[in-house]
Amino acid sequence: MSLQNEIKNLPNTFTPQKPVVVFGGTGHYGHYIVKSLLEKVLSRNADRARTIVGNKAEIMEGDLIDQSSITKVLRGARAIVITVTAFHWKTIRHVEQIERDAILLLLDKARNAGISRVIYISVYEVRLDLLKKHNIDLAIGPIKLEIEQTLMASSSDDLNWTILGMSPSMEMFFAMIRGDNMMVPGGGPPAGLPAVSPVDVGEITAQAVLRDDLRGQRFRVTGPEAFTFSQAAARISEATGRSIGFKEIPLWPIRIVATITRPFNPYLWQMFQSIKLLNAFPEDFVTDVPKDHERLKETFNYASITLEEEAKRRWGAGDAED
Repeated sequence: MSLQNEIKNLPNTFTPQKPVVVFGGTGHYGHYIVKSLLEKVLSRNADRARTIVGNKAEIMEGDLIDQSSITKVLRGARAIVITVTAFHWKTIRHVEQIERDAILLLLDKARNAGISRVIYISVYEVRLDLLKKHNIDLAIGPIKLEIEQTLMASSSDDLNWTILGMSPSMEMFFAMIRGDNMMVPGGGPPAGLPAVSPVDVGEITAQAVLRDDLRGQRFRVTGPEAFTFSQAAARISEATGRSIGFKEIPLWPIRIVATITRPFNPYLWQMFQSIKLLNAFPEDFVTDVPKDHERLKETFNYASITLEEEAKRRWGAGDAED
């Protein structure tokens, strides 16, 4: 069910005349959130943002690390959604400045501006012991954990926050398809891993930010089931009528290139660390997917998109592109 059909069921504290500001609204998940909300977006490039989110949302040009931009965009806002990422080759060097320092400052400014609702888009779960066990040097792990702990430590009369921990996007399955094979570095975790459609992320986040009864809650956001990469290839094949095989590719060439380029730009190094984490995805998280998904269905009113539906949404049956 669409968000627009659910507005009549929102709590009485909902005030539609006050906008919701989406930070990171042109990103992979962010633009789906904006499309569901049709609200206000802060972007460094207004023209580019317009091509991504369309003409119905208000685009304000500015930068998250610029205090004056933040003060301006928060003026008169009711709520904020934080879906910011520096995981891009152009910004990865500034990951701490963007994902930690700027977000902590944003939370302070939100308090001062009287913002009554905060949604923080995080990772599925942060387990520093897992990173240490597998020698994974992933910069965003400790940063995400610090932001979450900052929110959790806020007093009961402070920010009304909800954390949405995102499983990997179903986009990863399609991004790995080359020709007629899904090419997976390391092969992926043996037990599989959860995945969610970005459309579901947009709908869940939009509903969450317009509700005041989810204070202090954290949700793992996942689709209906977990998949291994070979299972995903087979399901996409069946849904689209295109034969997609599965092929494991070794990690060592990626490691070599990532190590060589690390002094110049750490993007490939961080990508390699993400791939290592993907292959070490905890089996207990996979076991909990049905329970985590059921909690979402009990809390939010939406129709989950399956992997087959996502494949058809992207390609259509028999109409796939590389």
